[in-house]
Amino acid sequence: MRVIVDRDRCEGNAICVKYAPAVFELDEDDYAVVKLDPVPVEEQERSAQAIAECPRAALSRED
Repeated sequence: MRVIVDRDRCEGNAICVKYAPAVFELDEDDYAVVKLDPVPVEEQERSAQAIAECPRAALSRED
């Protein structure tokens, strides 16, 4: 699984960091970035929840 961040939609709400801190962090401009690519199996459920909860739908996944 890979996670894609749409920087045009991301507002830096850090919901993704809340749900999957091992996978996401905010960069110096407060945009989400993916730290692990591809996402390890043990982090996929948390990453999927982060994708679903993103208030701006800035995250998507590729399987």
